[in-house]
Amino acid sequence: MPITVGHDTSKTRKTLTVGDQSVAYYSIDAAEAAGLGDFSKLPAALKVVLENMLRFEDGKTVTVDDIKAFSEWATQGGKNPREIAYRPARVLMQDFTGVPAVVDLAAMRDGIKALGGDPQKINPLNPVDLVIDHSVMIDEFGNPRAFQMNVDREYERNMERYTFLKWGQTAFNNFRVVPPGTGICHQVNLEYLSQTVWTDTDQSGEQVAYPDTLVGTDSHTTMVNGAAVLGWGVGGIEAEAAMLGQPISMLIPEVVGFELTGAMMEGTTGTDLVLKVVEMLRAHGVVGKFVEFYGAGLDTLPLADRATIANMAPEYGATCGFFPIDNETLRYLRTTGREEDRIALVEAYAKENGFWRGDDYAPVYTSTLHLDMGTIVPAISGPKRPQDYVALTEAATVFGEYISGQRPEWDANQEDKAEWADEGGQLAPRTIPGDIGKHKRAKVEGEDYTIHDGTIVIASITSCTNTSNPYVMIGAGLVARKARALGLTRKPWVKTSLAPGSQVVSAYLEAAELQEDLDAIGFNLVGYGCTTCIGNSGPIQKELSDAVNKGDIIATSVLSGNRNFEGRISPDVRANYLASPPLVVAYALAGDMNVDLTKDSLGKDKDGNDVYLKDIWPTTQEVAELVEKTVTRQAFQEKYASVFEGDEKWQGVEVPQQETYDWPATSTYIQNPPYFQGMTMDTKEIENIEGAKVLALLGDMITTDHISPAGSFAETSPAGQYLVERQVPVREFNSYGSRRGNHEVMMRGTFANIRIKNEMLDGVEGGYTLGPDGKQTSIFDAAMAYQEQGTPLVIFGGEQYGAGSSRDWAAKGTNLLGVKAVIAESFERIHRSNLVGMGVIPFEFTGGDTRKSLGLKGDETVSIHGLDSVTPLAEVPATITMGDGSAKEITLKCRIDTGVEIEYIENGGVLHYVLRNLARDDQPIAAE
Repeated sequence: MPITVGHDTSKTRKTLTVGDQSVAYYSIDAAEAAGLGDFSKLPAALKVVLENMLRFEDGKTVTVDDIKAFSEWATQGGKNPREIAYRPARVLMQDFTGVPAVVDLAAMRDGIKALGGDPQKINPLNPVDLVIDHSVMIDEFGNPRAFQMNVDREYERNMERYTFLKWGQTAFNNFRVVPPGTGICHQVNLEYLSQTVWTDTDQSGEQVAYPDTLVGTDSHTTMVNGAAVLGWGVGGIEAEAAMLGQPISMLIPEVVGFELTGAMMEGTTGTDLVLKVVEMLRAHGVVGKFVEFYGAGLDTLPLADRATIANMAPEYGATCGFFPIDNETLRYLRTTGREEDRIALVEAYAKENGFWRGDDYAPVYTSTLHLDMGTIVPAISGPKRPQDYVALTEAATVFGEYISGQRPEWDANQEDKAEWADEGGQLAPRTIPGDIGKHKRAKVEGEDYTIHDGTIVIASITSCTNTSNPYVMIGAGLVARKARALGLTRKPWVKTSLAPGSQVVSAYLEAAELQEDLDAIGFNLVGYGCTTCIGNSGPIQKELSDAVNKGDIIATSVLSGNRNFEGRISPDVRANYLASPPLVVAYALAGDMNVDLTKDSLGKDKDGNDVYLKDIWPTTQEVAELVEKTVTRQAFQEKYASVFEGDEKWQGVEVPQQETYDWPATSTYIQNPPYFQGMTMDTKEIENIEGAKVLALLGDMITTDHISPAGSFAETSPAGQYLVERQVPVREFNSYGSRRGNHEVMMRGTFANIRIKNEMLDGVEGGYTLGPDGKQTSIFDAAMAYQEQGTPLVIFGGEQYGAGSSRDWAAKGTNLLGVKAVIAESFERIHRSNLVGMGVIPFEFTGGDTRKSLGLKGDETVSIHGLDSVTPLAEVPATITMGDGSAKEITLKCRIDTGVEIEYIENGGVLHYVLRNLARDDQPIAAE
């Protein structure tokens, strides 16, 4: 389908000839020559957005003034927050977020039909790729059958979802599905789908070259910025709008420059580097900003390490972490099997249009940071947040401080604090490193060992973050080889797993003969998918789980992922640590977070001698030689040759060929959502909020995992009860993430994380609140009771509300519970946007007010005025009537950030806005 470009483009459109190729492109130099401004000092990341403006400038959606604003950005110290309309080239999805997006598209077809429109207008206009990677669980591990058994269970659990996705592939244009068992979406995107410079045919039939850009329904879409592809995560609702031709409304971002110098030292990994970067950028404050990496250090930084840093942009809070095109970009494209014509075009285009990082690259940044990579040391992060950086030498000590309550910023469990308080009310240390005598202990029934606080029950090589990096994966294999040779293996209580991000990883591990070493110590292949990183760690041994819970043990996990939030990895685990794959292997051998890996023995060799980490750690040269030998262009080309075909199971999935979806009434996975039912063409002005009650009073860093968990749920939970009532056995519950196509399950799962704490209640964990009758009940039941009374609801929160994953259900569930506003100290970018997209208004406190300074208890009534004439980022008055009848007048900042977002709220959400516009237009929509 041809792309549509702006109308008056003759001044900036030029032709580039590369070998036998001749392509049109939109020239930044030509824009300067046309008097539109000086763009020479713009960072490459911002030039990508500028090019987008040049290509789509039409005098309406994108104007000449929008283009000139980029020149003003450079002369105003890297700041000019002008609203612009940005159009990414394509959309990436995974199945957890993709299923509800396809559900919405199917529902929109029904909706537009009801409004008298053409269902075929509901079609992606930009290419969409959905990779099924979030559904495999680790039911089986530690044996050669694990992979096949997990795949079989995956299909048993998810056949309804896979049938639906395969229907979507046949029903919608521009929509491809990468089947289960292929890899993680971000790794498939990095290794195969992305081109760095994209080409397409425009409406005149001419080939146009432009930067490869995308948005994805997963926050770690940012990974591909390591290959100079500008992309970031959005919620499914925003992605659906982009698919349907709606531009993304955004402000021209600030760009933080992060200078890297020096080179990595012996014994350190790209993971160690990114954990330090996360800590530094979180402290600097980069929410809503681009981060661009530059400096001489990039000359020695492999693209795999760059991708690891770019991947964790959500963890450091940025929109993206971008690396400009340079020689390393070209090397990576060649190694991963891209066509030589494409590589030549990338180089020529980047140099011609100002995107190349050469020796003279010196753009203007809003602010800068600096890191000498020679100062990086081995490290982990935990126990609850990715930014909780801990040098490996301090890891055991810090863990002891955590469980003793000496790390209040990590909010040690309140019961722990009370249990270990001395008579004077001071916290008494529960342990010192190497001394587990003061830990809580528990005997594991049927086993000859006991467990204690700090026992590692999960060690998982998992996630797109590190399994895309051959240096750390080969490193993990070498640690396993050396440990095996000395007679070491995992501790019997550690559930070990290896879930690579793509089949290429298995190819080079097998070529290096390292997979059998990993197998020997328990790291057998369990599947190609996200697994432990998103909570699909599967159950631990029942007797072990019983001992953890009966003994109130602070069990731990170590994983090579990017997220370690409370309640995310496993319901049996309270402390989670992020580490490089080689360190994951080492911790599996040690089996205990109290072990100081830099000093203590990991175990005994065959002769009874102590074995230390230094005895099994590979040298940089050993790793580099094996990477050079086994990570080949041929392996990438072979593994991706049939990427969309899938195995026999996928090929055997039969689907109906029909324009609209025949919603199965008995399905507990896929249901027609209520968003568009009864919808008319009428919109209404934004209404003031009157007499709202408080559904939850929440603290700082409430993540989207807290709001809409992805993992397992109990039979006694509202979601569990819903399934039990429909005769679904507990064994078939699957996970919240897999049931995102059913709004009934997801409503019941909203604010249902087992570790969330509602400050309306006294120390209670889980999704509970006070109902209209003043009694404790589930948040879902309370919300339904308030809805029956016609009472609007609000949520109060602290700083960084909505951090973490991009999941749209955190906003959809909030909407369906009847919440009209979320009032917090600050919001993370994606979740704020998702709330607006679902018609829920985000507000921020002003003037130093917080839920604590106002003395909120949750029994208040809230009214917010001025919304019927609100403008972007306006301050509005609010009245909080306290439980005793007294009133407090405060001012709130309305985080409807742009003019088009006001229209979204007036329409009830972005999808309603798009649907009405499509229904009004009798003519087919030109593709964007």
